[in-house]
Amino acid sequence: MNLAKALDKDFEDKSLKEILDASPDALAGITEAKAKALHDLLGVKTIRDLGSNKFFAIAGVLVALEGKEG
Repeated sequence: MNLAKALDKDFEDKSLKEILDASPDALAGITEAKAKALHDLLGVKTIRDLGSNKFFAIAGVLVALEGKEG
């Protein structure tokens, strides 16, 4: 999978572990200020934290379920 467009240039050649351990501002489109807000509001320090955050996980499930109600 090519993640180059999803990551800042400095992280395009990093290992998965290095990316997951990085601040969310390593993701394209997330600024240092936004990463600080994620930390201050939700305790998210790394991309790993962001991906495993229960609120983001619930939101992802809800989006996946959209339109599947019977």
